Amino acid sequence: MAKEAQKLQIIPLGGLGEIGKNMTVVRYGDDIIVIDAGLMFPEEEMLGIDLVIPDITYLLENKDKIKAIVLTHGHEDHIGALPYVLRQIPNIPVYGTRLTLGILEGRLKENGVDSSNLHPVYHGDIISAGCFTVGFIRVNHSIADACGLSIKTPIGMIVHTGDFKFDYTPVDGKMTDFRAFSDLGNRGVLVLLADSTNAEREGHTPSERTVGIAFEKAFRKAKNRIIIATFSSNVHRIQQVVDTATKYNRKVAILGRSMINVVNISIKLGYLNMPEDMLIDIDEINNYPMNQVVIITTGSQGEPMSALTRMSTANHRKVGIVPGDTIIISATPIPGNEKLVSRTIDNLLKQGADVIYGRDEGIHVSGHASREELKLMHNLVRPKFFIPVHGEYHHIVKHAKLAESIGMPKENIFISEIGQVLEFTRDKGQVVGKVTSGKVLIDGLGVGDVGNIVLRDRRQLSQDGILIVVVTMDKEGRFIAAGPDIVSRGFVYVRESEALMEEAKERVTSAIEHCLDNDITEWSVIKNDIREAIGRYLYEKTRRRPMILPIIMEV
Repeated sequence: MAKEAQKLQIIPLGGLGEIGKNMTVVRYGDDIIVIDAGLMFPEEEMLGIDLVIPDITYLLENKDKIKAIVLTHGHEDHIGALPYVLRQIPNIPVYGTRLTLGILEGRLKENGVDSSNLHPVYHGDIISAGCFTVGFIRVNHSIADACGLSIKTPIGMIVHTGDFKFDYTPVDGKMTDFRAFSDLGNRGVLVLLADSTNAEREGHTPSERTVGIAFEKAFRKAKNRIIIATFSSNVHRIQQVVDTATKYNRKVAILGRSMINVVNISIKLGYLNMPEDMLIDIDEINNYPMNQVVIITTGSQGEPMSALTRMSTANHRKVGIVPGDTIIISATPIPGNEKLVSRTIDNLLKQGADVIYGRDEGIHVSGHASREELKLMHNLVRPKFFIPVHGEYHHIVKHAKLAESIGMPKENIFISEIGQVLEFTRDKGQVVGKVTSGKVLIDGLGVGDVGNIVLRDRRQLSQDGILIVVVTMDKEGRFIAAGPDIVSRGFVYVRESEALMEEAKERVTSAIEHCLDNDITEWSVIKNDIREAIGRYLYEKTRRRPMILPIIMEV
């Protein structure tokens, strides 16, 4: 097949119709590049699950064609799946900015994955990967060193904004590269993929610098210790805490494993400026007066094992909340975490702390572009085709309508879903099929070994408990040698339900005797009859459906 006749394919494997596990495949002929490889935190009904990553079956089937993985920034929802991806597909070059790769390298080492194939790039750099040429464009986001991507393909240019906002007064003084996006627009862009997270929010997203003003106000009022919880990756916010602490002559201590890692990497790479002698160990905080200490910690999302949550329940072994402490929660809850955050705030207030939280206080701003910024991006890039990405379905639809409102033809906008294959020529775009995609659940060291059936069992166990029926049978003599005995866990308290248990045993005995009278000696059939008989009876009496586990022992 001649190169010109081949089609350009864009295949999202995650990050559409959901917040998290961002991953997009760009393919032309036998060349593939992958944009990002993120994870997602489990939903409430995913009992016991630690993390969720994209299904990479398509990549495994085409691993010989993958020329590179390119990263937009260092947030977990964009790099968190890489330890699992690189374990299955090693020796793929990974390109990202220095802070992005610094954070990633730590994750890879924690998981025992080789990190020798990481290639640092700077904003403005251009790399080649198969038939693609990828440029890295500076954007502002809630983590330093974020980029958008220009991907030159044999039939036209793709622009991927990454997660971005237009911050006119960034903390590090480095603004989004408007000129790069404008130049691309002037030269002609075939497809734009753009961040949709804040597509429902009117106006402009405030500058990160406004958070520093709110910190200043809080520091001025605080009489005792200050504890600030924020995302560990938000280096610019940590810098503003450090700057304000310097002004008010306070020492800074860091708490939480991920926070310590990112701070150390950021200082080492020069992204965080910390005056000498300012950083103290958490064990040293009691050596200073209360009004000279700031603690920066994890736990802004109310995560059960995080430092702030453990402090709120008086379970942290190094830091306890003291009445008069000022706690600043510099983040808004990710959808689904609202209850956890509220509980943490309530527990902190009960311990006498003064808690500052919520968008109204100005102590948090988003890292994503609002509607006016999205319009500006569209007008700079002026693409022929548009795919809204990074957001739940309602965000993506809203972004599509925004593009339509500023003049893009509806037929050139693709509201896609994960696994769909979008195919483009110079003049036309269409959906041509679907590849294997979805969620892979990680539980402990198990990757993908927990699926819908296991989750269904866990849900049943959590809702109605389990009943284990143990009976010993003589298969030859065809009689019950011992039992049945019933063990209940999470269903009823046996000592207070003796009549129910006795009747349940009689139902089991009847079911077994009925099988034996009808010459049924298959253990599986007998077990099924036990399950049905006792299940029916228990539902009649309790309106509950516990998991019933019959165990037959043979003598």
